Amino acid sequence: MWRIWLLFDPRRALVALFVFLFTLALLIHFILLSSPRYNWIDGAERAQAAATAAAAP
Repeated sequence: MWRIWLLFDPRRALVALFVFLFTLALLIHFILLSSPRYNWIDGAERAQAAATAAAAP
């Protein structure tokens, strides 16, 4: 394992890994926010509005 670090600079490799993982995390969160089922920002408002609309008539 130590021979791999002779091929790659550890600082550049770790920075690249962290940038990749952060970008992947942002992508996954934005995909979830764009779906109606897993949108945790607008989810409570939509559920409350649907309950109010159903109870009105």
